[in-house]
Amino acid sequence: MISDDAPQGNGSQTPLLDVARVLALLDASRHSLAALAAAVDLASQRHVELVALYVEDLDLLRCAAFPFSCEIGAQSGLTRPLTPDSLENSIAHQLQRVQQALAEAVAGRDLRHRLEVSRGQIAVEALTKAGPGDVLVLGKAGTSERWEKRLGSTSRRLILEAPCSVLLWDETHPFRRGPLHWLATREDDRVQEEAPPTIPGWLASLFDGAAPLPVSHAGALERALANAHAGGLLLRRSELASLLEEDGEVIGRVPLPILVIP
Repeated sequence: MISDDAPQGNGSQTPLLDVARVLALLDASRHSLAALAAAVDLASQRHVELVALYVEDLDLLRCAAFPFSCEIGAQSGLTRPLTPDSLENSIAHQLQRVQQALAEAVAGRDLRHRLEVSRGQIAVEALTKAGPGDVLVLGKAGTSERWEKRLGSTSRRLILEAPCSVLLWDETHPFRRGPLHWLATREDDRVQEEAPPTIPGWLASLFDGAAPLPVSHAGALERALANAHAGGLLLRRSELASLLEEDGEVIGRVPLPILVIP
């Protein structure tokens, strides 16, 4: 069930802080910037701090040290040498874009926010900074987003290993309020009478109630949500792991925001 944590008593406007912080992992891609907008809305509604994370990819920097390294233009297909200097310039330019996007996203809002910049492996840095009470918001797609709907490798690791709830956003499908779907067990072709998992009240600000989804396999999940256009999907981490083991790309094809809880 969705718990109700609305303020009680003397009419104070200070909500119960069931969310410690909202973390947004940014890389200046369309998906991460869409996730930033969702993170700003959530942090504003819950009156908690927004922490934007930008990680300078150490693995990519190491690759640039090889004399044979090159990069291929996503649109032109042309190759050009990848040098440490050119990569540092690219990272600096990307950081500027992230700073600008953050400034625009919070403009006009009374919201505590900051940008944390670090250098290392992206998933490791994000996992280190996230705490159990946080909500980590990130974009769904990786660098392959131009060609097919795939879950990026960094996103995959974070949703499987993060110590907190993870909200996975999809820029290609505009968010519309609707029910939060959850996986219900099926017995004799009937959904068993069972309560949905208890989820924190902050989800009530994003979704309208909860709706059981009587599926247990990746293919059935994809078919059930193929034409979904509102709401989201709630997955326990164990359910997520089972789905990805069956079909490693099914999450990338679900056209809804996905909330992963421990």
